Amino acid sequence: MFDNVRISSKIGWKILAGVVLTLFLISSPALGDEVNKNAIVLLVAQNSQGQTLGTGTGFIVKPDGTLITNYHVLVDAASVEAIFRNGDRVPVQGVVSLDRNMDFSVLKLDGDLYSTLEIGDSDRLKEYDYTSVLGYPSQAVQMERGGMKGFLLQTYGFVLGVHPQALPGFSYIYTTTPFGPGFSGGPLVNQNNQVVGLATLEGRSINLALPIKYLKPHLNSQKLLTFQQLLKADQVSKEALYYRGNFTLYALGETNRAIDLYQRALQIDPNFILARYDLAVAYRGLGQVQQAIAEYEKVLKLNPRFPEALSNLGGQYFRKGDVDQAITHFRKAIEVYPNFIQALSNLGAALNKQGQSQQALTYLKKALALDPEFAVAYFNLGNAYFGTGQLERAEEAFKTAVKQGIDFLSLHWKQHEIHLKKGRRNRAIDELRIILQMDPQHPDAKQKLQELQSSHH
Repeated sequence: MFDNVRISSKIGWKILAGVVLTLFLISSPALGDEVNKNAIVLLVAQNSQGQTLGTGTGFIVKPDGTLITNYHVLVDAASVEAIFRNGDRVPVQGVVSLDRNMDFSVLKLDGDLYSTLEIGDSDRLKEYDYTSVLGYPSQAVQMERGGMKGFLLQTYGFVLGVHPQALPGFSYIYTTTPFGPGFSGGPLVNQNNQVVGLATLEGRSINLALPIKYLKPHLNSQKLLTFQQLLKADQVSKEALYYRGNFTLYALGETNRAIDLYQRALQIDPNFILARYDLAVAYRGLGQVQQAIAEYEKVLKLNPRFPEALSNLGGQYFRKGDVDQAITHFRKAIEVYPNFIQALSNLGAALNKQGQSQQALTYLKKALALDPEFAVAYFNLGNAYFGTGQLERAEEAFKTAVKQGIDFLSLHWKQHEIHLKKGRRNRAIDELRIILQMDPQHPDAKQKLQELQSSHH
């Protein structure tokens, strides 16, 4: 069973992977001081008619009101307002600097003498270092008298690695620290509460933050671009088309319209790897496996070391029944990114399919060591234990998968077989009844249920 990685980002609506993101809080270590939450703001973007486009997060790094967030938070915005925890509302004057490919922007607030966050050294980050992120979840933003109000949430995790992703010219911090819709532009901090990254892409254990080192040279610019000037520039921007496409695909679910936006971006630049990648995701969502494979392969010609594209292409080959090709691509993804939790789980599932369950155990155990709440990996682990004849362990893994929300037909079949082998006839019957609730016309389940019930009389 696969957990494919999808990349998108648009004003607080970013979902990686075809899974539901569950925010969780890990106990944070005892720290001398808390993060200065007064320096973190809810950003509300509005169009020229004053309608809210979406929300994001930003954080102040200089007392003069210099603020950092994602570029995509600004797409199509005619104005942006910063809302502080105490309810103060401050308009954003304009854009000091931005980079559309790295997806960051440096803004300037009206006024000065603001509280700030301290910037740290992202080059010193190592695997398994503590990280935390703060942001305003979109689902907690509400319209109240006088305007919008949000709730600032802090989540915790650790670094999985620092390496390039879609674009090979710069790296991301891969972290287990969960981001949610609305966290876009929030600060990723280290154990000393210094900012080491900009929360940019989020999903199932594959949250990405842009290292703060890339933004440091842009904090002292004296330029100021108005939002009207940015709107004009974005009319011919392939990146703006791309982010509109992502919002359309992942937030609105309008796949065909998103495909049109990606294709328009690719007309500007056929080698625009981000648009090419999400175009593949869109085709996958429509069940058009061959088109998805073709686009993923184009992506990998542009960047053969793009781990998410490697894993997703492997997933498409698996669905075609070409398990050997799937395994090849999963292995390449793990070679590039050794702590790639989804690829580890995917490789385990593919090895199970090939009858190599003993090998699968190594990858699945590592995936779950990195993310103990990865339900699909528990399901795959149960299959691996079943394949190696370790029925008690298989049963335990399946139970954990069910507790974490997995309810696959094949899981119940495996549990049915385990109960039969253990002589638990009634529990085997219960599993068949569950299967028939999920698929009332399943002929094998009907026949086996009738046989077991008849044998009892």
